[in-house]
Amino acid sequence: MEGAGGAWCEGAVLRFRYADPHHRLAGVRLWSSAVKADLAFRADLGAWELRCARPPVRRLDYHFELTGPAGDRDVTGPAELRCPGYREPDWLTAAPAAGAWRRVRLPGMTVRVWSPAAGTDRVLVAHDGPEYAHRGRLADYTATAIGSGRVRPYHLVLLEPGSARDRNYSADPGYARFLALEALPRIRARLGAGPVIGTGVSLGALAMAHAQWRFPESFAGLFLQSGSYFRARLDRQESGFRFFRRIVRFTGLVRRSKNGPGIPVTLTCGAAEENLANNRDMADALRGQGYAVAFAEYPDAHTWTGWRDALHPHLTGLLRRVWT
Repeated sequence: MEGAGGAWCEGAVLRFRYADPHHRLAGVRLWSSAVKADLAFRADLGAWELRCARPPVRRLDYHFELTGPAGDRDVTGPAELRCPGYREPDWLTAAPAAGAWRRVRLPGMTVRVWSPAAGTDRVLVAHDGPEYAHRGRLADYTATAIGSGRVRPYHLVLLEPGSARDRNYSADPGYARFLALEALPRIRARLGAGPVIGTGVSLGALAMAHAQWRFPESFAGLFLQSGSYFRARLDRQESGFRFFRRIVRFTGLVRRSKNGPGIPVTLTCGAAEENLANNRDMADALRGQGYAVAFAEYPDAHTWTGWRDALHPHLTGLLRRVWT
């Protein structure tokens, strides 16, 4: 434990503490990617403590919410708990391939493109691009996967979500049409490329799946992480989301459909996620329509680090399947 608070793993149990030797706080609450609960004050320790069952994770992002005697609230900085057995991906320290960034202007948006020094006609397009590249380390993965020879060279295109993200990424027909019929053709023309692979996380994964389902000829494959494929039966906790019903209508259409284009699709989802059940259902629905589906669960929650850690071998495997 460092400073005022800390956490550690004890086999199947997680323990959290926040030091308060003079008992000045009225309460301490744990907020994390998989566990949310109140700590109890222990006078013998001069600290707030929580012991809870360990969810199916090897690491956990968390912070404490502190309640003062007057009801005022503050939060501690973000922290990470790593349990025995967790290892960071090896590609984080691998040598990257040479490449360069540029901006490409499209009607309605400007995208950032990383292109390898080696010429290529392959393209990976990412929703939530800037955050995916920074927090999910997608750009670093791209450069090191190419540099190590794990995958063939490709362009990485980062799509910025803009202020209308929630609307556009929630099974919006207008956005799907814009992406498939306007943005992607112009991207392919600028890069001299053919059909692209699409990727996204959470709502970004849903939006990529929706665009491909409506315009299947636009994509050669999909890599979808923790997609928000809401269903009324499984996701009542999300029912207050403005576009919940539209998403539920789309996922219902997918589940009732009988035929698909059969492109390769890889879905990943954390074992501690609320989205796990609807991701399993989506994988089954797509598989039943003839998609070449790979589905992977990994020991994390709905976090950028979890999505980062799942890029290899799962995105690697999809890129190899599509770009053989």
